[in-house]
Amino acid sequence: MKPLHLLLMFSSLLGLFNSLFAESLKVGDTAPVVTGVTDAGETLNLGDVYAKTPYTVVWFYPKALTGGCTKQGCSLRDASTELTKHGAAVIGVSTDPVEKQKAFKAVNHFPFPLIADTDKVVVKAFGQSATLFASRECYVIKGGKIVYKDTGVTDQQAANVLAFLASEKKG
Repeated sequence: MKPLHLLLMFSSLLGLFNSLFAESLKVGDTAPVVTGVTDAGETLNLGDVYAKTPYTVVWFYPKALTGGCTKQGCSLRDASTELTKHGAAVIGVSTDPVEKQKAFKAVNHFPFPLIADTDKVVVKAFGQSATLFASRECYVIKGGKIVYKDTGVTDQQAANVLAFLASEKKG
């Protein structure tokens, strides 16, 4: 094999490796201003939501209508009144198509929009590898900055977010 071919192959493999292990955003990072299509087929600009509400909760889940994702979403649904009292808007994101997001929302009576990120623009903007699915993560955004991050949580998602918001009030 020619040296140029080896170099190109190595570069391609390195790019693939880096995309598999992308580093997601951290507390203190600027929250991405990106748009996505909701379960209602409407375009939602996250930057507009950040500007309109004191807090924005953006939660990512791998697959709509599955066990862990349903537990995660239902915990946020069940706490929606309390989250609203704290001034938080909630937005769910997965790579599922609009039709599946719409069904997920209807079956579980979610009072918040779900983004159908089939092109993985939102997922990638938050630093996820987006190789197959969204990673289970939750971010709280205040003033355009990430102020809280939770990873891998399902049925305790809302409790963790509410505990953070309560600590914010005290501080």
